[in-house]
Amino acid sequence: MKPEPLHVPLPDGDLHALRWGTGEQSILALHGTTGSAVSWQTVARSLPEDWSLTALDIRGRGASNGLPGPYGLSQHVGDVLAAVHHLGGSRPVLTGHSLGGYIALLAAAEQPALFERLVLVDGGLPLPVPEYTDPDAATEAILGPALTRLRRTFRTPEDYLDFWRAHPAFADNWSEGLEDYIRYDLVGERGALRSRVIEEAVRVDGRDLLLADDRFGKALLGLDLPTLLLHAPQGMFGAPPGLLPAEVVAAWQQRAPRLRAELVPGTNHYTLLFDPEAAVVVASRLTEPAGSQLR
Repeated sequence: MKPEPLHVPLPDGDLHALRWGTGEQSILALHGTTGSAVSWQTVARSLPEDWSLTALDIRGRGASNGLPGPYGLSQHVGDVLAAVHHLGGSRPVLTGHSLGGYIALLAAAEQPALFERLVLVDGGLPLPVPEYTDPDAATEAILGPALTRLRRTFRTPEDYLDFWRAHPAFADNWSEGLEDYIRYDLVGERGALRSRVIEEAVRVDGRDLLLADDRFGKALLGLDLPTLLLHAPQGMFGAPPGLLPAEVVAAWQQRAPRLRAELVPGTNHYTLLFDPEAAVVVASRLTEPAGSQLR
């Protein structure tokens, strides 16, 4: 199943998206900090036939890398809401992975009537960052390897694949969907290939993310949609703890009345989307009725 390319007209250019499937029941999906719409491909291919999934390339990434700044959470939320209005149809299930989860949370808090439900995938909860941490230094520390990738060039697509194979999160979790995602990220001429992701967008969004704890907390406490958090026991480098520590998840479950959480065993921050078995779990949670009993 090949995705259909879509374009959302914005005042400063087109926001690009990919849609898998033709089902009337729809999902709108947002990817992570240095990702793209193709990160949702394995999940999309695991959906029932009566569902469709549209994944955005958020501003500064994928085929939307030509959209200019400003970047930041508020800009992304505005882009998402514009996409919902442009795409039309029934109210979608809104979902987001990592940074996409935080954008999805804020979009749902701003206009809950546009969405059927909210599913956060290893994102959306305030991050446990020590007080007085410099946000720029913290972004560099958290995303260091990813930022290194954005600054490099690669001779061939195979060289880029080899760079990704060395990532500890994928050492035992290589898949066809991951390879498609990596190839989609490449742009440029042979001998000087590079990632499509704009480094400035990652830096601005990373800083915004670390300074928005109060905003995320307010959104979680005021949620007016059934909301499920799917989270991984392993983090960005394929080892415990997860990006969202168990105690943080438990604390927010107690505080936010519409939030429910489910740990997906055996996954890390990335394989939640790319591992075929994990993708089946994510797809099933995206498509089950809002009142379903969590496993």
